[in-house]
Amino acid sequence: MKSRLPGFYELPHSERLRVASLFAGLTEIEASPLGHFGILSPELADVFIENAVGTFSLPLGVATNFLINDRDILIPMAVEETSVLAAASHGAKLARAGGGFTCTATDPVMTGQIQLFVDEYTLEDQATLDANREKLLAYANRGHDALIARGGGAREIEWRWIPEIKSIIVHLHIDTRDAMGANIVNTMCERLASMLAGLLCCETGLRILTNLTEKRLAKAECLIPKDALNSHEYRGVDVVDRIVKAWEFAWFDVYRATTNNKGIMNGIDPVLIATGNDWRAIEAGAHAWTCRDGTYRPMTKWSKDLSGNLIGSLELPMAVGTVGGVTKLHPTAKSALRLMGSPNARELAGICCAVGLSQNLSALRALASEGIQRGHMGLHQKNLELMTKNRPRTGATKI
Repeated sequence: MKSRLPGFYELPHSERLRVASLFAGLTEIEASPLGHFGILSPELADVFIENAVGTFSLPLGVATNFLINDRDILIPMAVEETSVLAAASHGAKLARAGGGFTCTATDPVMTGQIQLFVDEYTLEDQATLDANREKLLAYANRGHDALIARGGGAREIEWRWIPEIKSIIVHLHIDTRDAMGANIVNTMCERLASMLAGLLCCETGLRILTNLTEKRLAKAECLIPKDALNSHEYRGVDVVDRIVKAWEFAWFDVYRATTNNKGIMNGIDPVLIATGNDWRAIEAGAHAWTCRDGTYRPMTKWSKDLSGNLIGSLELPMAVGTVGGVTKLHPTAKSALRLMGSPNARELAGICCAVGLSQNLSALRALASEGIQRGHMGLHQKNLELMTKNRPRTGATKI
C-alpha cells in the first residue's frame, strides 16, 4: 500500500482512520485512541487542520501563586512534561515574597517583509521610496478600516539593501492590536508588493511576515528577597550567589544556554498552547532574539542588588493574540483566557514572560542547591509506575 492517497481529504473521518490504520497495520487497540475528538467537533477539527482523524489530548493544569502587576492570577498551562507546573508555581511563590512580577509590553507591532529584486540599489531608488513613503502606508491600510478604527494599521515602512542576493528588503510595521496578526501582515505585504514593483520597475520575491517581532516585545521583572531562598541546607544569601553564577555559566556557554532557554520555554509554551496561540512562532522569535548580537545567550538575566537580593528579568518578542483564529474557535482556549481574566494581547504577552521567568527561577534555584532531580524524579515516579501498569498486551488482532 502506498502513501499516495488521492481524495483522502474528501473521505469521512472514520474512513480516513480506517485507511491510515490499514496502511500502518494498526491493531484495533492501537487505532482506537486516534479516532476520538473530545471537546472538539469533527467539523471544527477539519477547520483547524487537513486530513483530521481525531484530536490529541494534553493535560491542562493551573499554575498558582502568580502576582502580576499587583493582580492575583491563575495560569492555565497545557503540557505533558512532569514538574513544569510545580516549578512555575514554586517560582511564582518565591517572586511573591518580593512583590510578584512587574510586566510591561510594547505596542503590538508586527513586521512584514517584501523582497524586491534589483540589479543595484541606486540613489534614485532611495529617493523614489522616500518620496512615496506616506502613499505606501496609505495603500497598505486600504480596506482595513476596522483595524484602523481600533487604533491599529500600518505605521512605518523602512528598507535595506542585501547585495549578496540583489534585493531591497522592505519592512512594513503594522499594529495588529489584540490579534496575533499573521493574516493581516501577509495580506498587506502582498497588496503593497505590487505598488512597490511598479515604483521601482522590478520583480518581487517573498511577501510574508517575520517571526522575529523585535518591535513587539514583552518584559517581566522580579525581586526575590534573599531570605526567601533560605532552606535547611543552604542560606539564602548563598543561593543568590549560586543562582547568579549559574546564569553566568549560561551567558558564556552555549550548551548551558540552550538547556536554560528550553526550560524557560517549558513555562511559556504551555500557556500559548492553552490559549490557542502559535507557540512555534514564539519559539522561533525567542531563540533568534537571544542571539541577535551573533552569540546565543540565556533569555533571562539574573543579578543581585546592593542588599544581596536576587533580581531577575526576561524580555522576548511576544506576538500573541486574544482575538481571532483558534483563540475564538477552540472552546478550551476561550475558557483558558477567561480563567486569566480575559487579558488583552499586551497583558497576555506579559503573563507569558512572567511564567517563563518563574520557570527559570525555580530551575536555577534547584540546580544551584539540591540539584534538579530530587523534586523532578519524585513527580516522575508516577509516570514510571503507569508505564509498568499499562504495558501493552501481546496477541491483539489487526484491523
